[in-house]
Amino acid sequence: LLDTPIAENSFAGMGIGAAMTGLRPIIEGMNMGFLLLAFNQISNNCGMLHYTSGGQYKVPVVIRGPGGVGRQLGAEHSQRLESYFQSIPGVQLVACSTARNSKALLKAAIRSDNPVIFFEHVLLYNVKGEVGGKDEVQELNRAELVREGSDITILCYSRMRYVSMQAVGELVTSGYDPEVIDLISLKPFDLETIYNSLKKTRKVLIVEECMKTGGIGASLSSTISENFIDELDHEVVRLSSQDVPTAYAHELEAATIVQPEQVVEAVQRMCGAPVPV
Repeated sequence: LLDTPIAENSFAGMGIGAAMTGLRPIIEGMNMGFLLLAFNQISNNCGMLHYTSGGQYKVPVVIRGPGGVGRQLGAEHSQRLESYFQSIPGVQLVACSTARNSKALLKAAIRSDNPVIFFEHVLLYNVKGEVGGKDEVQELNRAELVREGSDITILCYSRMRYVSMQAVGELVTSGYDPEVIDLISLKPFDLETIYNSLKKTRKVLIVEECMKTGGIGASLSSTISENFIDELDHEVVRLSSQDVPTAYAHELEAATIVQPEQVVEAVQRMCGAPVPV
């Protein structure tokens, strides 16, 4: 355990170098927003060294830390870096959401020979739940079916899993039957699970905390449209954060990110009136 100075570019480089020698380091960013200072190491070394060395080096490193919009943490501490890192070739992006999958996914990430950026939401650290046994691992590239349904597919990840499920409670009471999928893997997407859901529901709503411009939802939306357009009866709809710096004031902060009532309204608009049973 190395307690380093707050020098992100330096300790990221140390971790990547350690991985090249055969270790399996875990690099923790005290706040994911400040890993922007390590972008050079993550992009030019972490993601590319296996390729640029002709396969001579593996980089089995995990980069993890808290991110997302907290409670009045201000703009610099409310970054969502998954949109920044998704275009880097050679790295895998994983977002945990529960006590169980955070443990199982982290174990899998450590054992992977690929570099993994592991996103933990700052507001989910107080979530409690059962965890699996000491040997339980979870596939890094597999989405998680949170709730089965038949009317519409809601694709979400990280804290938006809970925002979506809060909305689902109201929707079910009103007669809707949404299916909810937690993406888990933000790169690559689990297209098999998504396709199997879309074949059934034929409608998809993407709920994310990323900014709308260039976010995970934008990539996912285009991927679905390119591959599964014939399975859809409605255009892909995205609910994303506003393209503005996150405000400190509570009311303004809440106005920039997706709320449960927006999910409810989007599902009602896309599905129309519920069909009586």
